[in-house]
Amino acid sequence: MTLSDFIQANLPGIVDDWTEYARTVSSGRAGLSESQLRNSIRDLLVRIAADMRERQTPEQQRAKSQGDRAPSESGFNEAAHEHADDRLSHGFDINDVVAEYRALRASVLRRWQQFAQSDPSAFQEMIRFNEAIDQMLAESVRQHAQRTERTRDLFSGVLAHDLRSPLGAILASAETLLHDEGLSSRSVRAVAFIQRGAMRVQQMIDDLLVFTRTRLGDFLPTTFSPQDMGRLCSDAIDEVCASYPDAQIDLRLAGELRGTWDGSRIGQLLVNLLANAVRYGSGRVAIEAAGREGQMTVAVSNEGNPIPPSAFPTLFDPLTRAKQPDHSGSAAGIGLGLYICRCIVQAHRGTIDVQSSEHGTTFTVRIPYSVAA
Repeated sequence: MTLSDFIQANLPGIVDDWTEYARTVSSGRAGLSESQLRNSIRDLLVRIAADMRERQTPEQQRAKSQGDRAPSESGFNEAAHEHADDRLSHGFDINDVVAEYRALRASVLRRWQQFAQSDPSAFQEMIRFNEAIDQMLAESVRQHAQRTERTRDLFSGVLAHDLRSPLGAILASAETLLHDEGLSSRSVRAVAFIQRGAMRVQQMIDDLLVFTRTRLGDFLPTTFSPQDMGRLCSDAIDEVCASYPDAQIDLRLAGELRGTWDGSRIGQLLVNLLANAVRYGSGRVAIEAAGREGQMTVAVSNEGNPIPPSAFPTLFDPLTRAKQPDHSGSAAGIGLGLYICRCIVQAHRGTIDVQSSEHGTTFTVRIPYSVAA
């Protein structure tokens, strides 16, 4: 008897063995009855047995061991995805899912070992079974992780979107108060602090919205119109200096500075790069914009300690930082600045790179004058 036939013939007993363990895992979870536990594992076992009956060449076996996700006629991958979705909906974390498969493997092999001690083909049958379990486990883990990440991204996106309305009310109220001639100088200064803090929160919320949209597969929304890079750089400097009054930023312009870009997004890019340069560097900061040969190049440089070489591979990844900022005062943000910069540059069909040494750090952005539709 093959192991697949053995599974089919001993299905009730294997399900009993596994369910006894699964009760401990599902204890306290919402809504998983014993019949649901039994039905879910019975379906997995039937799919595994069906997969084991399919012919498998040595090439297919090698591909499976390397994580090949080729579909199976038995609906193998689909069963793994359905199992992961079901467990996630009932509050199971990734460790619980792995534990279920570990118990399933043990339940089958314990009975098979007693049955097939003298069968010369038993070892090969066990190999094939373990391959099936490993592949199904990998599919379930992948599906669980993807669903979990998507749920978190959706939550972050909804939260950021809903925060915009009360924050808008705070900013509008602060603007109204600043025009009230009856306020004392002390009150005006306090309202200005409130406005500056609210604008900082608004920037973080905007970054979070960009992050969630791109993570959920949406393109970064852009609206292209004629812009002047010199003006965009000057406006970005003014915005950064409002948050960092002690910042010293030099602006150098050269060549043709007019092009067709999304002015709001380019402004966001420049503010992020300048704020990083001020926050993580020391001494003066320089921004240079030069247009030539159909391409605009913007370089933001600062002095200070170099970026550690170990940080370069993940420098533009979300929620990472190369080092802690040297400046106190303004919040350092949520680790999305350079990720947002990369998204904006990619939306403009450009590139962004960085060079860092003991002499300083320079981020260089290159974008075409116009982005074809």
